[in-house]
Amino acid sequence: MKGKQHRRAHGRAQGRSGKDCRPRTADRRLIWFFDLDGTLHDASHAIFAAIDARMTDYVVRHLQVGHEQANQLRLTYWRRYGATLLGLIRHHAVDPHHFLRETHDFDVASLLRAERGLAQLFARLSGRKVLLTNAPQAYAESVLAGIDLARQIGTRYSIESMRVHGTFRPKPSRAMLRHMLARERVARGAAILVEDSAANLKAARAVGYRTVLIGRGGRAGRASYVGLRVRSVRDLPRALARLRG
Repeated sequence: MKGKQHRRAHGRAQGRSGKDCRPRTADRRLIWFFDLDGTLHDASHAIFAAIDARMTDYVVRHLQVGHEQANQLRLTYWRRYGATLLGLIRHHAVDPHHFLRETHDFDVASLLRAERGLAQLFARLSGRKVLLTNAPQAYAESVLAGIDLARQIGTRYSIESMRVHGTFRPKPSRAMLRHMLARERVARGAAILVEDSAANLKAARAVGYRTVLIGRGGRAGRASYVGLRVRSVRDLPRALARLRG
């Protein structure tokens, strides 16, 4: 009788395939660093356009330049430094907090588009979840609330907290990414960065993260610094076994 009870209990811990679905100890030690825009929600639907327009308008107002020149500066600084803000600080002494407030002050909830069931997905995904975004804190909090992940992601790093020796160092800064590993006391090989940006993943891979590219990926999806490519975060639980170390 005891043997039969043991087999029934063991069967309940298995999936339909017969494989053990209980989280392995190694999986529970994982720390997932999740990007926000383009990773946890579809920012290209409306939010990126809203932010880009506000950034361009900000440059027009504060640098007293035309709209076309302002838009070009926004793009140039984003490509050169990884964030428009860094170029504006370095070349124009812009107040970063004022810039972030002004450019992200809109009704986030009305523009959000995200997949359903993310909270349930994150509850099933073994390991600790951390937000690592170049977006400002207030905006990130609004997005997490809107996509029902505020309770699932307890630790959150926004651009305001991405400083090394007092200087802003957002992604893809390798110094900041190393700092995050030390700050979170991550065991070797246990950190995974989930991103839609190939540049950020390349930097993360170089300093010891495992990497997951969200989206179609193109050529980047076949790059050596991409450990796994999936179409959506919903694919993570079943794709985890394929993640290259």
